[in-house]
Amino acid sequence: MFSIKNLFKTGAVLVFIGMLALAGIYLSMRSSLPSVESLKDLQWQTPMQIFSADGKLISQFGEKKRIPLTLEEMPQQLINAILATEDDRFYLHFGVDPIGMGRAILGQLTGQNKGGASTITMQVARNFFLSREQTYVRKIREIFISFHIESLLTKDEILTLYMNKISLGHRSFGFGAAAQVYYGKETRELTLAQIAVLAGLPKAPSTMNPISRPDRAMQRRSVVLHRMHSAGYISAEEMSVANKAPITAIKHGAEIELSAPYIAEMAHQEMIDRFGKETAYTGGYKVFTTVTSTLQYAAEQAVVNNILAYDERHGYRGPISTLRPLDNEAQTISTDDSIKIASAPISDEEVIQALASMSSYHSLVPAVVTATFDRAAQVKLQDGSEVEIDWHGLSWARAYINDDKQAPPPNTAGDILTLGDIIMVSATASGYRLSQLPDVSSALISLATDNGAIKAAVGGFSFEHSQFNRVTQAKRQVGSNIKPFIYSAALDSGYTLASIVNDAPINQWDRSSGVVWRPKNSPPVYNGEIRLRLALAQSKNVIAVRLLRDVGLDKIIPYLASFGFDPDDLPRNESLALGSASLTPLEVATGFATFANGGFLIQPYLIERIEDSFGKVLFQANPAIACDRCEETIASELETFDNKADSTNNLENEPLAVAEGNTLAAKTINKAKRVISAQNAFLMTEALNSAIWGADWNVKPFWQGTGFRARVLKRRDIAGKTGTTNQAKDAWFSGYSRRLVTTSWIGFDNPSSKLGQTTYNSNLGKAQTTGKEFGAKSAQPAWINFMKVALAELPIEPFEQPEALMSVRIDKVSGKLTTKTDKSSRFEYFELGTAPTEYISKDISSQILDGGSDNVSEEGIFD
Repeated sequence: MFSIKNLFKTGAVLVFIGMLALAGIYLSMRSSLPSVESLKDLQWQTPMQIFSADGKLISQFGEKKRIPLTLEEMPQQLINAILATEDDRFYLHFGVDPIGMGRAILGQLTGQNKGGASTITMQVARNFFLSREQTYVRKIREIFISFHIESLLTKDEILTLYMNKISLGHRSFGFGAAAQVYYGKETRELTLAQIAVLAGLPKAPSTMNPISRPDRAMQRRSVVLHRMHSAGYISAEEMSVANKAPITAIKHGAEIELSAPYIAEMAHQEMIDRFGKETAYTGGYKVFTTVTSTLQYAAEQAVVNNILAYDERHGYRGPISTLRPLDNEAQTISTDDSIKIASAPISDEEVIQALASMSSYHSLVPAVVTATFDRAAQVKLQDGSEVEIDWHGLSWARAYINDDKQAPPPNTAGDILTLGDIIMVSATASGYRLSQLPDVSSALISLATDNGAIKAAVGGFSFEHSQFNRVTQAKRQVGSNIKPFIYSAALDSGYTLASIVNDAPINQWDRSSGVVWRPKNSPPVYNGEIRLRLALAQSKNVIAVRLLRDVGLDKIIPYLASFGFDPDDLPRNESLALGSASLTPLEVATGFATFANGGFLIQPYLIERIEDSFGKVLFQANPAIACDRCEETIASELETFDNKADSTNNLENEPLAVAEGNTLAAKTINKAKRVISAQNAFLMTEALNSAIWGADWNVKPFWQGTGFRARVLKRRDIAGKTGTTNQAKDAWFSGYSRRLVTTSWIGFDNPSSKLGQTTYNSNLGKAQTTGKEFGAKSAQPAWINFMKVALAELPIEPFEQPEALMSVRIDKVSGKLTTKTDKSSRFEYFELGTAPTEYISKDISSQILDGGSDNVSEEGIFD
């Protein structure tokens, strides 16, 4: 029998041999052990988030959901729950818990696995550096790495790593993300019952999460609460109350505060271009765009409402499908006075099944017609509720025939809908309304004229329906939106706003094609000799052609290219003057910004700044600024920032500076390139103001410009131009104030379709035209509704008259000087040295005055 002394010696020898064996294993593995130094400067794999300029979340990109938190940001009860459940001796051991390890070994030897071997430190080692394979070699490596981690980091740092790294199901990593995914809350807002549910997830996040397995989540919650009570963290009463709480978890996505999917995708692509997909998705970047939530929301509403209004004008294309085809489930019933067809009632199950996979778009939601009355219809929605559409919501639905024709107005609901029709409806302030998913497309882009910051952008009716961004990707013929640039070239070549050009038909023989080219005004009205200001306001096609001929294509092409247009998109023929060039809305808006900012070419940009996950500014935009005296501007900007420095660490809209930590330091001034003179830009703005307010607004009755509808804004400090292409396939309106330029476009993605006109066949069988779809009718309403909101934020700011301009009184018919002060004359602006020197010799005030009528002149390329 061994004595105690011999037993001690044997034990000591075994321990020594064990230590030698352990040391030998360590030495053999040391070269293959991963370095844990990276934990000191850990980059979390955190999703990229896109924000508006005012901090509204627009979108989130990245498969893993993670919201890194410091230990101080985590509620103490959550920390207590983790310690009680996962490692109650965490602050006492050195990375490996001998008591827990001994219990685990004993369990293995006796066949009773009691767990408890893995400490929080060991789980950190496994989650960061190892796989989950169950082998002794991996376990030994885990122990050694844990020793390394404990020697390198404090206990609080290790616990922080664990609580931010651990996988908690539904692609959430860390408790910050889990709180959002399961409860839509921040961790500080969680109840004790919810904390206990989350604290129980590390054991088996896929089989114990409260969404997939609420029953097992409840059982695990009870275990966590019991351990918290045993450890003295909560009272028996608190444990009892939390145990009785229901499981309330439902899956939450990122809380999107501003719907701007086209903006989000633009920023997303730019971030991938900058950093690569993997880094962009996992670097935790916070991307702050230049758009503001107010303007972006206004742009979305303006585009969507304008598309729906256009769509209704062109008739109802019928239901998406039907649950009651004429030859299916129909019963013939006889009455005394007629024979009618009755269909079987629509069951709730049929409605649910029919609508289950259908999507909603903005205010449009799917529904099934369950009954029709004389002038109303009853429909059932996806949620099972039944609503009624009255005649006000149905009467618009004349049947669509083609782009130019619609059927007569309906007389009853039965003329429009039948039982079982699957349709789209929209909720309005006055009740539900029959609707349909539009075929037509549209886009709107708004830029800051001084630096190109994108303030709002909408690339289509619905990003879910079509990801094609028509702001940046759709090159469409611009129609009369090209004319201001042609006129600008004419001014640069010696013309003035008072120059007289012959407004008469053009007939030109084309030898190559063997046909006569006859560009026409739209409408085909000709005024003879006409001033340039008035010709642009009336959008005279033949005048634009005559100007292009006189200036010459060799000068026109490079001149237009200076506005940022690709020369390859500018046809080298006279149709260019009528808008045959194909440009994107973004390119058009950029060109118009040159007139607004006094002659500078700005470069559109979207990302204002990029921050890391802890708020450190990694990038600050430094766009080219439209200014002649930029040095004075930057001095003012820096002074303004210095005054704000004590109140905030955030950098917002500081275009003339670069971020360095939490300070703003001057850098090389980035000045935009001047492409036209300030005088040219001012004169063009004057002419484009006439397109809205008329060439002679102080005379009544005065002629209305093609953009006259914008007068509803009651702002004199705006200018703009309509645009419509041949056969009305594209319609435009581009306009601006001193600080904001906006372009609106509408058309079909299929270029063979045209916007057409709204007509219907009367009961007499005669086609009645109610209106042609030109730029002023189709594109301008979206521009107006957006600018109502945008201009409300901007003070009235007249365009500043530059030096080297003069104003003299001219005769409105001849463009010559006059001494008269009646309605036959007006003041006109001229560059020095270009004003007329000859006075009118006779009174011709009774002749044609600025159009001669109040008719609106809208344009197409040839029509």
